[in-house]
Amino acid sequence: MAAAKKAVLGPLVGAVDQGTSSTRFLVFNSKTAELLSHHQVEIKQEFPREGWVEQDPKEILQSVYECIEKTCEKLGELNIDISNIKAIGVSNQRETTVVWDKLTGEPLYNAVVWLDLRTQSTVENLSKRIPGNNNFVKSKTGLPLSTYFSAVKLRWLLDNVRKVQKAVEEDRALFGTIDSWLIWSLTGGANGGVHCTDVTNASRTMLFNIHSLEWDKELCEFFEIPMKVLPNVRSSSEIYGLMKISHSLKAGALEGVPISGCLGDQSAALVGQMCFQDGQAKNTYGTGCFLLCNTGRKCVFSEHGLLTTVAYKLGRDKPVYYALEGSVAIAGAVIRWLRDNLGIIKSSEEIEKLAKEVGTSYGCYFVPAFSGLYAPYWEPSARGIICGLTQFTNKCHIAFAALEAVCFQTREILDAMNRDCGIPLSHLQVDGGMTNNKILMQLQADILYIPVVKPSMPETTALGAAMAAGAAEGVGVWSLEPEDLSAVTMERFEPQINAEESEIRYSTWKKAVMKSVGWVTTQSSESGDPSIFCSLPLGFFIVSSMVMLIGARYISGIP
Repeated sequence: MAAAKKAVLGPLVGAVDQGTSSTRFLVFNSKTAELLSHHQVEIKQEFPREGWVEQDPKEILQSVYECIEKTCEKLGELNIDISNIKAIGVSNQRETTVVWDKLTGEPLYNAVVWLDLRTQSTVENLSKRIPGNNNFVKSKTGLPLSTYFSAVKLRWLLDNVRKVQKAVEEDRALFGTIDSWLIWSLTGGANGGVHCTDVTNASRTMLFNIHSLEWDKELCEFFEIPMKVLPNVRSSSEIYGLMKISHSLKAGALEGVPISGCLGDQSAALVGQMCFQDGQAKNTYGTGCFLLCNTGRKCVFSEHGLLTTVAYKLGRDKPVYYALEGSVAIAGAVIRWLRDNLGIIKSSEEIEKLAKEVGTSYGCYFVPAFSGLYAPYWEPSARGIICGLTQFTNKCHIAFAALEAVCFQTREILDAMNRDCGIPLSHLQVDGGMTNNKILMQLQADILYIPVVKPSMPETTALGAAMAAGAAEGVGVWSLEPEDLSAVTMERFEPQINAEESEIRYSTWKKAVMKSVGWVTTQSSESGDPSIFCSLPLGFFIVSSMVMLIGARYISGIP
């Protein structure tokens, strides 16, 4: 039996997938793209003040060590030799900002997460300094000025955290997104760790010129960021350094294995879905929801609220590819909110069971604008609402409405993508943890009114990082040539409602979105003053609108 298992294995490639909600380490067969084993650890999020979202960088790093160790143990139990792991790729939550001391390896503050809103007044003050006829920030970066991106988070740390200020003055501070923190730590940390990032992660900082592929002096001066703290920018597929195993890690066989792939999570999913052609797109359902469309070697600037971003650069001498992106802040996070804050489910998987019990939201609409609205609105004043409630509404209807909300938000960014690209997508390729929910996938097909296509192996983010690592020069165990890419088994969900009903539900959703806008009227969240969120404890509002109850049965499609 053991011999049979060993016989089918070629070189293996590992992937660290560090997301907002969890960390995973996965190991793939580079010849077949088969997932052999993995381990996952949930990550805590801290909410020290209204609108603030933080994570502990040391907990994140420790979770990576734990996942590597447990996965190696599982491979041993399967009689798979971990010395066959020839490379490791890193995929990560983007924009989340870490500053640490390069002499001690200690973080100087918690990681400020991409969802964090504390920088809204910084954004407003900076926006006044951008000429109306020359938005040089957007033209250089492809990004709107927003709390979402790293530059304003780093600016806040420099303005408000004395330990960070002092470390910068003493030339001890290093800045990075999560990929930089992990690669630096895994390649030795204070003992020679490599301080780098890749073009995809750099393109989410608002400090990176996506045309020249360099840190931009004008942008750094605008945000008043010292360039000496920034990591070196590399391609998404090259050897950055070798693993130096922490003394706490038993998986010593990974010592000296090259870390040779690095992609922000959404770019990694684009690669993992093999969207290498101009016009190919994928939608990933994680903490947030992210629709990316490959635009080839040209930057396409959106007129409908989408971002222009770097898709990937798979080698030092390879060309850079760009993408249009629609970003939704809250997708899987709404399920976690129902579990942790409202307590109406005990596990994330339970949401499907509740939704299945009723099969409808019964006219209830949920707009989970916990961090304002991202694409296509970019409306920081929005906050979450549930509307269309009656005495008949129960937790099952709210669960169904939460799933519908993910689908409606995807419809909005897909519509924007179709308008920008001019050629509507004929189907939607999907991935991410939420795609295991069959009700969600069927709802998505119904609301988009196009087929939804899901790979049988949904871990495409990790797969993309593994592909980049295995294909790197000096590793060469994974071919990215079209004829060598493994065929992927797909599950297909066809629309099952009529187009008219789909449109009625979508137009009612848009009414609900309009009701979520304008809740926050005074933006001074850097002070942490909860009064700016209208004095309600979670920045969350439930609106029972009698007007929306009229015809609720009709809107939700119940006879």
